[in-house]
Amino acid sequence: MTDLHFLTIAEASAKIRSKALSPVDLVQAFMARIKALDPKLNSHILVLEDAALAGGRKAEAEIMAGGWKGPLHGIPIGLKDIYNTKGIATTGHSALFKDHVPAEDAFTVKCLRDAGAIFTGKLSTWEFAIGGSSFDLPWPPARNPWDLTRDPSGSSSGSGAAVAAGLCMGAMGSDTGGSIRGPAAWCGIAGLKPTYGWLSRRGILPLSFSLDHAGPMCWTSEDCALMMNALAKHDPLDAACADVPAPDFAAALGGGLNGLRVGVVRHFFETDLSTDSETIAALEVSLMALRDMGAVVFDVTLSPFGVFADTGSLISRTESYATHQAWLRETPERYGAFGRQRLMAGAFVSGADYVNAQRQRAKLVAEVATAMKSADILVFPTARCPAREIGEDSMASGFQPFFNRAFNVTGFPALSICDGFSASGLPLALQICGRPFEDAQVLKVGDALEKTLGTRGRRPAFAC
Repeated sequence: MTDLHFLTIAEASAKIRSKALSPVDLVQAFMARIKALDPKLNSHILVLEDAALAGGRKAEAEIMAGGWKGPLHGIPIGLKDIYNTKGIATTGHSALFKDHVPAEDAFTVKCLRDAGAIFTGKLSTWEFAIGGSSFDLPWPPARNPWDLTRDPSGSSSGSGAAVAAGLCMGAMGSDTGGSIRGPAAWCGIAGLKPTYGWLSRRGILPLSFSLDHAGPMCWTSEDCALMMNALAKHDPLDAACADVPAPDFAAALGGGLNGLRVGVVRHFFETDLSTDSETIAALEVSLMALRDMGAVVFDVTLSPFGVFADTGSLISRTESYATHQAWLRETPERYGAFGRQRLMAGAFVSGADYVNAQRQRAKLVAEVATAMKSADILVFPTARCPAREIGEDSMASGFQPFFNRAFNVTGFPALSICDGFSASGLPLALQICGRPFEDAQVLKVGDALEKTLGTRGRRPAFAC
């Protein structure tokens, strides 16, 4: 039972379905592991031990009676603490919401419950999904399990750390400017920012209504696909949720990549922002693997990365301030310094600047759509470098570590996978981006690369 925490969702699900693994035993193993490791990792704000054990007993009874619901039945899942949970505190990792107890679940939480998932805890985040790894909040920031002195990135910091360390099999994150893919990159896991509008955001604490995405974070792309099968449901009460038929994301995996057209946005990491040599070397190995699998690889030119980043930042800061302005005026002291500073920036954006940013955004969306007429996917690194010291991924340093915001601006799907390790043993990451609602193909490429590169057999030494 000691290695149950390192099973993938796919592996554990097969054992549960065949009745070779008890959901009760699985939950107990994860609870023991959280108690042993999380005092140093700080990935959890709240551990839901009693509810999880009750969920394990319920799942076991249902499965023994022939009522298996699907691949997530009996699987331990963590929730970033911006996902509303009925009768359970949802704090946004902020003193402002310390006593906030929602009356109902977020739509995606309900989807996971209906699929039989078991919630192990509410996971650390940057304050309101924006505040950085801060030390002036009611709970400490999550740490990176590959090196506890390093930042896990954010804002889905606890989700990335918990999955990598084997404290849950999958987790929910959110992504406004890279908050799923950043922690996926620095914690060495798979994280999918789905197409904008495919997953409901109802019941998730909002940051930027036109940029927010919900999505899964798992050890493998295959596990992300299994979670997407449960999550991609239309929510008529979320005006931004698209009513699009969802494929079987997991069934789309495999089958080879022969003829796949891969566009490399090389100027992002060679010209626009200086990038670590080990990161580029890992990308080149990934490109070689894609060629070996029959893909056609060529360079693609888009607008400079800074244009995407500045457009997205201006929109995000403006919309974030619109959400928080009343609280910032009335109780600014209840925010941490990083969160308050970042949210307040939106107060200084004019209406004209916001409108012009949205116009620029429309141009960038059209530009990427045109590029993807000749390329089935676009690739570039997720991060410019491996994880930095904790707290450096913040406004205090002024360092922009990631190439993520471009695909929040467009809303197209983007997946981060681990494509290697630095000489010091820190994860390196590749970003795989696709056309709208072609998330299944993005996951297929990620799954193929993970299996070819062999990066999924290595876990953080802290967690072993």
